[in-house]
Amino acid sequence: MSWLEQLKELINVRLHKIVGNSVRCSETERMEYEQQLEGKLEQLKMRNAEIVKATAKGQVVSQKLVEGFRIVDYTLHQQFLIKQSNEKYIFEEQIEPRQLIINDNHIMNNHIMKDMLLPKTTAKTNEYVDIKLEDYNDSGENRQTYHYDRRRAVQYAERWWNSYNPKYKKFTDDCTNYISQCLHEGGIPMTGFGNRNRGWWYSGNSWSYSWTVAHAFRWYLSGAKQGIRAVEVSSAKELMLGDVICYDFEGDGRWNHNTIVVAKDANNEPLVNAHTYNSRMRYWAYRDSSAYTPNIKYKFFHILDRP
Repeated sequence: MSWLEQLKELINVRLHKIVGNSVRCSETERMEYEQQLEGKLEQLKMRNAEIVKATAKGQVVSQKLVEGFRIVDYTLHQQFLIKQSNEKYIFEEQIEPRQLIINDNHIMNNHIMKDMLLPKTTAKTNEYVDIKLEDYNDSGENRQTYHYDRRRAVQYAERWWNSYNPKYKKFTDDCTNYISQCLHEGGIPMTGFGNRNRGWWYSGNSWSYSWTVAHAFRWYLSGAKQGIRAVEVSSAKELMLGDVICYDFEGDGRWNHNTIVVAKDANNEPLVNAHTYNSRMRYWAYRDSSAYTPNIKYKFFHILDRP
């Protein structure tokens, strides 16, 4: 059996474990991928939902030989048809960059997993900027007028969830850049051009930290009197389409990720789109993410339709 056939078999076995919410793992099988699946199943149980169909396709991105081993990077595109108790169906999609090692035409087992999820961020790209509320808490004079078109923002989020608008630079850690684009394309004006520490803007080869960095964007949403006007709400159910969720996966005060609400499930819970690990119509809590920890914190921001 070729390594490609082995990979197909590996993916199919994983998918079969999750259809009908029936995944079972022994202690030796409790690997990174299976733990993600269990997290997804916990979410489904809470939502009174189940996966009735799961499909996946892989695409080889690159191959290289290192000391006699073949290193293969590939993307895994997973699709889940989810049924809720009231017969409502949701079609969820996720993209993951993964890597496997081939030795003598066999996929190696590194005693942790048959393959591994590739991290997409580095210290350079996952930039942490120590910005607090006061950096954006300006006077609000000469406030800009706008109308936030939620429908347009969601349409943009759907159009570009798994691709990249050439109008904007593509970042390795692209989640906040993508959300900023969605809000701007929905009618929110940029502000504060020229100062990376202030405002919210993108211009050619320059941009504010709040446009691209998750932590800075979270604080901008709390404090801005220009550009995006948002209010924090206490629960995910209070959010509307076009609103934003911010994530601090480790609960250490450094905000790592942002998503945009594109739909609601049968329980009025948000379904979100995101970049970096591109995903569509994903349940907002991210318990099935490799970045999830029990210390996770969320911020729920309702974007005001008018300033």
